[in-house]
Amino acid sequence: MKKFKKWMAYLVILVVLVIVAGASYLTLALPNVGKPEKLQVELTPKRIARGKYLANNVSVCIDCHSARQWNLFAGPIDTNIIGAGGEKFDERVSFPGTVYVPNITPANLKSWTDGELYRAITTGVKKDGSAIFPIMPYTSYGKMDKEDIYSIIAYLRTLKPHAGSFPKRQLNFPLNLLVNTMPQKAVAGKVPDTANTLKYGEYLVMAAACADCHTKAVQGKPVQGMDFAGGNEYNLGTGFTLSSANITPDKKTGIGLWTKEQFIARFRQFADSTAKPARVKPGDFQTIMPWWRYGGMSEKDLAAVYTYLRTVKPVNNAIVKFRPNSVAEKN
Repeated sequence: MKKFKKWMAYLVILVVLVIVAGASYLTLALPNVGKPEKLQVELTPKRIARGKYLANNVSVCIDCHSARQWNLFAGPIDTNIIGAGGEKFDERVSFPGTVYVPNITPANLKSWTDGELYRAITTGVKKDGSAIFPIMPYTSYGKMDKEDIYSIIAYLRTLKPHAGSFPKRQLNFPLNLLVNTMPQKAVAGKVPDTANTLKYGEYLVMAAACADCHTKAVQGKPVQGMDFAGGNEYNLGTGFTLSSANITPDKKTGIGLWTKEQFIARFRQFADSTAKPARVKPGDFQTIMPWWRYGGMSEKDLAAVYTYLRTVKPVNNAIVKFRPNSVAEKN
């Protein structure tokens, strides 16, 4: 009996050691994407202009890192404080912890090197070496052309500085450990020749991270065979749940019956200088789709996006895009 208890004690100690070693590895050895490269991005007018277009209308960094006005349709940003961050994700929106979107104006990034910014955007690792929770689609940004990322960095350096920082994030266990496994090394691509509409459209869809929202995911992993078929749910803590749309070329439940002209017009209506965001009353249809940002994409780029989406696998997946939470909770 004594020998049994002795071996049980050894077993318990071994299990504890394994747990401690595993936790230490996740917190001390990861993420492991390498050190930031020594990089000095020259702030040329061409880069700044390209970065402004990408950050505002394609990769929409500015949309996520600015306060959105959810009392207006599609949550347009407050243009008085561009890039100052502050959006809060917590249990109110069914988030496993509390995360504040950071300030990306020069007031908060002045101590960051260009190499540290590049690493953060493309791999999901911050200046201090900690992992960024993948609300930011850095796995998509990591496949973008390096020059496009340099352009975004150049543009961010020109933003009006806004002082202010936010509390450190708090993630629930075990996500606070698992988050360190999520960053990945960047594998930079190249912007295809814009004359190759299909390949260029594929690049834009990646740079805009369309799949991140429009592909159903379970515990952060895309559901196989459901690429671009929609169904991801978003609870804004305002009495309703939103679901991303099916943007496959399925004719019944996707965009298979849309013409290229209709597709472009759907976006560009939000770039019309006379278009004003309507107020949304409780119970009215709302969306998190940043139409006011994507509407600024050029017609040529939108046509390329349409061309690529026409080539993805059609998936019959009917989506109810807006539901009161009382209804959503029953399903």
